[in-house]
Amino acid sequence: MARRKKIYEGKAKILYEGPEPGTIVQYFKDDATAFNAQKKDVIEGKGVLNNRLSEFFMLGLSQIGVPTHFIRRLNMREQLVRSCEIIPLEVIVRNFAAGSLSKRLGIEEGTQLPRPIVEYCYKDDALGDPLVTEEHIAAFGWASQQDMDDVLSLALRVNDFLSGVMLAVGIKLIDFKIEIGRVYDGDFQRLVVADEISPDSCRLWDIETGRHLDKDVFRRDLGSLTDAYSEVARRLGVLPQTAPTKPTLIN
Repeated sequence: MARRKKIYEGKAKILYEGPEPGTIVQYFKDDATAFNAQKKDVIEGKGVLNNRLSEFFMLGLSQIGVPTHFIRRLNMREQLVRSCEIIPLEVIVRNFAAGSLSKRLGIEEGTQLPRPIVEYCYKDDALGDPLVTEEHIAAFGWASQQDMDDVLSLALRVNDFLSGVMLAVGIKLIDFKIEIGRVYDGDFQRLVVADEISPDSCRLWDIETGRHLDKDVFRRDLGSLTDAYSEVARRLGVLPQTAPTKPTLIN
């Protein structure tokens, strides 16, 4: 680890130069943050779980033809990904009202929306990742209209995939956020799903009980975050049914 050059450290991950040109090593930390890092803690095993879950989702997306930056998992906490230019947007897909949408529009949490709603936030922690429109995106040159058409298509395909996978294991996909990156092959550009997909970036509720299985457990002090994430991993077959709460045996 010490021999690698650190490129960037965020709230949940550290990025290092990869072993080959055009690659990055993505390291998953145990740090948990909420409310724009106003609430912080270290949750043992969280990084291990998110690494394995993100691998599961990225591989699944690749198998249905959705391009991602994921190459392979390296070990318990690291994965090798393609270097890409991140579009400075959080792309949020909402199937049910929750969180900030409920507060903004006065809709009770858990209310099913008429159709999936896609929102965009400008990635800037200092500004609190403000909600923006496609007009802002075009005016400030963050992405072209063609890019945004492709981003919308990718987001809805990811939503279809994640919704189906979760429904099959008794989990309701309330909403999620992804990041999109540009990968260049010579003069040719294509967009890929980047960053991670994990319970850190999704709202997941048990269909029968409504139990939260996502980072809201930490945000709202609803119990053990590791237990919630482990439950998601067990249902998806990422962890064996007999795995301990702290996933120290994952290789």
